[in-house]
Amino acid sequence: MKAMVCFPPLISEKGVALLTQNRQFQYFSNPSYIFPVIPAYAATMLKESGFEVSWLDAIASKMSYPDFYSELSRQKPGIMLLETKTPVVKRHWKIIEEIKKILPETKIAICGDHITALPEETMLNSQADFAITGGDFDFSFLEICRFLEGKGELPPGVWHRKGGKIVNTGNFKLNHDLNSLPFIDRELTRHELYNLEYNLKGKPFEYIMAGRDCPYHKCRFCSWTTLFPAFRARKPENVLDEIGFLIEKYKVREIFDDSGTFPPGKWLEDFCNGMIERGYNKKIFFSCNMRVDYLNRENVVLMKKAGFRLLKAGLESGNQKTLDRLDKGTTIEQIENACLIAKKAGLEIHLTVMVGYPWETKEDAERTYALTKKLMTKGLADIMQATVIIPYPGTPLYKEAVEEGWLLVGRDDYEQFDMGRPILKAKDMSSEEVTAMCGKIYGIFLEPGYILHTFLSIRSFADLAFATRGVKAVFGHLLDFKS
Repeated sequence: MKAMVCFPPLISEKGVALLTQNRQFQYFSNPSYIFPVIPAYAATMLKESGFEVSWLDAIASKMSYPDFYSELSRQKPGIMLLETKTPVVKRHWKIIEEIKKILPETKIAICGDHITALPEETMLNSQADFAITGGDFDFSFLEICRFLEGKGELPPGVWHRKGGKIVNTGNFKLNHDLNSLPFIDRELTRHELYNLEYNLKGKPFEYIMAGRDCPYHKCRFCSWTTLFPAFRARKPENVLDEIGFLIEKYKVREIFDDSGTFPPGKWLEDFCNGMIERGYNKKIFFSCNMRVDYLNRENVVLMKKAGFRLLKAGLESGNQKTLDRLDKGTTIEQIENACLIAKKAGLEIHLTVMVGYPWETKEDAERTYALTKKLMTKGLADIMQATVIIPYPGTPLYKEAVEEGWLLVGRDDYEQFDMGRPILKAKDMSSEEVTAMCGKIYGIFLEPGYILHTFLSIRSFADLAFATRGVKAVFGHLLDFKS
């Protein structure tokens, strides 16, 4: 049986749909495609298990719908895996219908945080054969393929059709050994499609994942808490072996770890010491997602020595009451201190910011803008991204939004859940004002203070090229949030 891991086209007037590996979803005017690590594991595991498998990312390869369906007709896969998100799940239902017209015998499995939250909904509203819940859908998809060949049973957490009825195999389990994962087959998964990342300086570069997903896993807005209610990490030695493999085979200059939060504590210490002992710190830049409360004066110095370059951290709001209400577990003081000590150690900081919280006033939003501006123009942060807060099904924030009547759209008007425009009632701001605030925050990149610090930080051609790419990205974001 031939299997395919697939991202169908999602062509829209709103821009390019960045679906892969994102905890949140947004359309972008000037996209950089993120390598989808877990789907890539799924394809690699199938190949390692003896299946014929293909990879078709029609979004990153900019494929039209006719060309996409033509390619499916040519390849005729026996089973396909699709990852979806709330804003595009209804479009995927229609795409599945079209696929079934062309290939009625092809089995289709669909996964993602929306599917995990509402699996029966997709089974009732589409012709999908399997709805995979949980974040280890790479392991689950392999077991489904084996089941279809008469080799084993369906894994826990799978909804499917049996005798004309929709049934399921119970709750998903996160009991897989991440250290058993093969290193991703980068040629099979077309890694060259994902070679334009504005936040990475070293080229060539690759994505990896040390853990799934975040040790804290309590943030009320994060859609990946639906997929990964518990955190697991590969052994530091296993991750180091993969880094060595990428250096040797692909001559990588930078690696970004896309775990929701890079493993902290003793794990981080062992990893850093391993990077130094193996000499990888002299060969690559290493960047990752990191919580501000996991940083201290000792570990940022060690991380810099180990080759770390950039840390992506959540600011989210400049108001402590919002951080508390989100159960973020951080303070404004921790955010500022983490930026300060990281920059002193020579690390770069990428901040994520959100606006449009139902309980925040315009004055609160201005405080978020002021804090972000302060950090960016004083040289305490290097990059930031701003989005509109969206409550995704399966998250505590979505449940609260429904109960409190905060939604400006129908609870299943999913196309509006794309972070480009507000779907929650702000306390004293119109939707246009919330969107304009996102644009205002992106305008910080054009502030003289930020431009000066950026100019003074240029030390190499890589820095110059990075800054040039950043200018292009800024204007793209300003278009994304143009009122």
